[in-house]
Amino acid sequence: MQVQNAIVHNAADEDWELLTTFFPKQWRDLARSSGALKGLRQDKGEEGYLRVLMLHFGCGLSMRETVTRANEAKLAKLSSVALFKRLRKSREWLYQLCRALFEERGLKPTIATKHNLRLVDGTLIKEPGPTGAQWRIHYSLRWPALRCDYFKLSPVEGAGNGESLRQFPMARGEHILADRGYCHASGIHFVAEQNGYVAVRLNPDGIMLQTPAGDAFNLLQKLKPLQRSGQIAAWNALVPFEKRPPVSVRICAIRKSKIAIALAHKQLRRKASKQGSELQPETLIYAEYVMVLTTFPEKEFPARLVLEWYRFRWQIELVFKRFKQIAQLGHLPKQDPESAKAWLYGKLFVALLTDKVLAQARALSPWGYTLQAIEAP
Repeated sequence: MQVQNAIVHNAADEDWELLTTFFPKQWRDLARSSGALKGLRQDKGEEGYLRVLMLHFGCGLSMRETVTRANEAKLAKLSSVALFKRLRKSREWLYQLCRALFEERGLKPTIATKHNLRLVDGTLIKEPGPTGAQWRIHYSLRWPALRCDYFKLSPVEGAGNGESLRQFPMARGEHILADRGYCHASGIHFVAEQNGYVAVRLNPDGIMLQTPAGDAFNLLQKLKPLQRSGQIAAWNALVPFEKRPPVSVRICAIRKSKIAIALAHKQLRRKASKQGSELQPETLIYAEYVMVLTTFPEKEFPARLVLEWYRFRWQIELVFKRFKQIAQLGHLPKQDPESAKAWLYGKLFVALLTDKVLAQARALSPWGYTLQAIEAP
């Protein structure tokens, strides 16, 4: 974690002029068109505005610490209340910055669908300090808009506070994409009861499956015929839960490449070794496949399309992973939904920016950035 923290702080502490070369080209125009600068009495320039916000997002400072640092660095002279209002007003600007960086990455599925999708996720955050509170963030993004439509904080401990699809309000006809942490019978039933649809990475150890006839679903037996890389299959199944009628689902599976299988096995063995646990044979077999449980209508979403959309969600998940690292650094607004969403976009912007800086440093340039019109003084 120390290395990850160092990466984030390095991205935030870079020479500002150099750092701005990684921003979207239209970042200044977006500040004005989004209304972020409207009504500002001080620091009306978008540069000072964003620089102060980056202290808050990138370095994980509280509002009070941020304004103190900003005053000492002569970036701005403002109060914690003024910064809070500025954060709230910046929500649309930060969202547009994130959209622009997502577009630069070329993140889009190769197979389109007419439906809007909803990407749900969650993470833990512990605020700094010996008495820092720990929270669980639940949030969802709409695709292709990538707009945050839901943000919720809950305690980490206690019944009903874990990762679950029940944490999210659902509308009829919604199509949800989620990772394996949401593969629970209660959440799948909840989405079905709201007349929505879900595609979630299958966790064989976390959910009970039945055949359409109500017998035990032998997943290992179903997977055996899939021996070639890229081979796809799908099977109908039922998800029982308490005394309710079971929900009909499909299990869509694809066999990984030999390289991907070897990497997955290596990671599992390393994890088992560190934990001193015994690795089960079926765990190694499951690691040879990507399996998605879905209630998406088969006519519109054949197995290949379901897997394609989950592959796309995995691309987004790589960004979420960076976001989760950065989200652990900092104080977050807890009372106002608008400022909470602005905070999320700000953290996501730093995550995307960090990835862009690292990509340049590792692969594209020996000095870590592209040549720009930055002239020596």
